[in-house]
Amino acid sequence: MVISSEHIEQLFAAFNKMRVLIIGDVMIDAYTEGIVERMSPEAPVPVLSVRKRYNRLGGAANVALNIKALGAEPLICSVIGNDSKGDTLLQLLRNQSLDTQSIIKSSNRTTTLKERMICDGKQMMRVDEEDIFDLNETETEKILATLRCTLDLNKIDCIILQDYNKGVLTGTIIKEIVATAKKRSIPVVVDPKKKNFLAYQGVTLFKPNAKELREGLSVAANEINEIESAAAKLQEMLQCDFVMTTMSDKGIIIKEKSNGFHHIPAHQRDIKDVSGAGDTVLSVAALCVIAGEAPFNIAAISNIAGGLVCEETGVVPIDKERLLSETKNIYA
Repeated sequence: MVISSEHIEQLFAAFNKMRVLIIGDVMIDAYTEGIVERMSPEAPVPVLSVRKRYNRLGGAANVALNIKALGAEPLICSVIGNDSKGDTLLQLLRNQSLDTQSIIKSSNRTTTLKERMICDGKQMMRVDEEDIFDLNETETEKILATLRCTLDLNKIDCIILQDYNKGVLTGTIIKEIVATAKKRSIPVVVDPKKKNFLAYQGVTLFKPNAKELREGLSVAANEINEIESAAAKLQEMLQCDFVMTTMSDKGIIIKEKSNGFHHIPAHQRDIKDVSGAGDTVLSVAALCVIAGEAPFNIAAISNIAGGLVCEETGVVPIDKERLLSETKNIYA
């Protein structure tokens, strides 16, 4: 299918006028890079001699970075721990000129940190520090009050729900967000996880990956026809406008209510790291939904974006100019 060069340029220019509220689990993606020259005398494991340590924004915060990189304005609403890692995360947000007013600190939780040990560009292991229990009643009231305040003070074009099952997006909060968005005619775009998979009734676009689709519905969905069948079932259950399933090297399938499926195959890439690709896909899809793009266009451009960030090591936001160029080269 062809998308005109003029249309692509107009779409990417339109991103600059959009404002998106992102609600979900924010975290720090930490990296420890080094070299291995010997095995430990204490156990049969390699010894990593550290050469560099650095932190990046992860989870819903990486979605915000992608939204900003695409030219739109992101606002983030989340709950983090009242700890030193929380201070680090807030500083990382400020370093990127991202607003922190809607980030709530809680002494009841720890700030999520995922530390990756890397040697020769390859991940050796990952160490996670996190709480995965749901927000308590007080935290729930605070985040819903913050949501209402943010919506009252800002014209929001779309709400993104980025769920990593760390406890921010509970069933109660999801239901309240979707109901509030409907009253205000704001589209809601979702990247789900297993725990509340079927709680997102009536959202605009629902973006599971193939594994989440299988686990969320407890079905076998490995082949394209099986994934299509599962997506159709899911769309009927959730009554959402679009189900967009990412399938790694098989590309993306998008299901719309009335006109069936579009399957966009993956483009050949030099894959280095798939971390954060789902965040990028969701961000591009959300802005395309705001723009009223056709389902094929939503999936096709999101598919390119997801592939591009996989060519980088670590969690990184999309390069807008490169995405624009690639989209024109492939579809214009």
